Amino acid sequence: MREECGVVGVVKHGDESQPVPAALQMYYALYALQHRGQESSGITVHDGSEPHTIKSMGLVPEVYKKNDLLELKGKVGIGHVRYSTSGDSRIENCQPFIVKYKSGSVAIAHNGNLVNGPDLRKKLGSEGHLFVASSDTEVIAHLLVKELLKYGPVEAIRHVMKQLNGSYSLTILIDDTLMAVRDPFGFKPLCLGTIDSGYVVASESVAIDTLNGKLLRDVNPGELVIFRDGEMESHQLFREVNSAHCVFEYVYFARPDSIIDGKLVYKVRERIGERLAKEYPVDADMVSPVPDSGITSAIGYSRESNIDYEESLMKNRYIGRTFILPGQAMRETAVRLKMNTINENIKDKRIILIDDSVVRGTTSRRIIDMIKNAGAREVHARIGSPPIVAPCYLGIDMASRDELIAAHKTIKGVEAVINADSLGYLSIEGLVDSIGIDRDDLCLGCLTGAYPVDIPGEKMCHRRQLKINEFQ
Repeated sequence: MREECGVVGVVKHGDESQPVPAALQMYYALYALQHRGQESSGITVHDGSEPHTIKSMGLVPEVYKKNDLLELKGKVGIGHVRYSTSGDSRIENCQPFIVKYKSGSVAIAHNGNLVNGPDLRKKLGSEGHLFVASSDTEVIAHLLVKELLKYGPVEAIRHVMKQLNGSYSLTILIDDTLMAVRDPFGFKPLCLGTIDSGYVVASESVAIDTLNGKLLRDVNPGELVIFRDGEMESHQLFREVNSAHCVFEYVYFARPDSIIDGKLVYKVRERIGERLAKEYPVDADMVSPVPDSGITSAIGYSRESNIDYEESLMKNRYIGRTFILPGQAMRETAVRLKMNTINENIKDKRIILIDDSVVRGTTSRRIIDMIKNAGAREVHARIGSPPIVAPCYLGIDMASRDELIAAHKTIKGVEAVINADSLGYLSIEGLVDSIGIDRDDLCLGCLTGAYPVDIPGEKMCHRRQLKINEFQ
């Protein structure tokens, strides 16, 4: 599974001769969010007259050069790292996306996925709007420009939000004013904080930490935050009865040192491991993670079970993001290049292997086979999430329903496919308790097949069938 992207916005006060300019701070923040997207990156800074942008395919350190960043003059800007779940992986879809119109310019960076994006694109096309990309972000930009021709920024964004169905955390520049918006369900994380002489808004709190800033709070679901004249103002445009925070931010996507909706991800993953040990105990010699996402849960499992924590796998963190080799033999080599066994730790051991999820089962099978071939007596798989039985339509790139192994196999069936001596998935109740957020405020669509928003052809949670309350 892969997350779609990460967003950031920075606004500085005072003159532009400050020690660290806005563009450079956004570069550092995007570096901290690199795990959320590795396909492309972009930064847009407004100098008070017009926007200036650097964006390209590649990782953050590949896209930007120091001198180019220093040439981006301005005290306010937004940035983006991207992994595509909607729209092709090509330069035209790199963000921020910018639209110029008769009254000025709009730049948008977006994390999420619109269920009704294709319908909105078709409707705008029939009205004469021209598109150069294939992402949802361009659709949002066109909608916003259309509304800005009739309303001020707050009302324009309110009218845009009425038309969007899906997940979106946005950083926006309307001319040189920074804004941040989170959808009424709060699917994707978005938080804000203070930095020296300014404010920062980002997908995760680690970006604020990187800038030596102070986390203030999360942007609330349905909230618009505007930064201007050195002040921050809030407009609660919409509010649902319940939120729908993505559970996989806590299980897999977010960095463990991030605070997401008031919860430290590291502690959540520790509790996941502890709960796994209670739900699926087994007599073994060691607890070992699949790096990196299984590490913290493995620590929790070890502590609760009183079984030693020891690594059986070592990850190569310098593998390129597009490492593709043809043929089965070469694919096996690729797996070993990405992850290798520590044979001395493994030989003749009964191992509890902690991983965050099983999607198709192919990677789990290869890893378990590697460990067994290195001499393990037994490998007991323990998974820090419930079985994934349905696709995600709201911003996670995961397999189709036909490819999801748990959608058409029993737990015993999955156990056989991945070659584990036993298999235990965390229960939904265990996951909810570990996160520490009420079940009604979490999106569990991929785990239950019932979604928080209306998706054609899919079931909808009954608790969601209330209209969003609009704040005047």
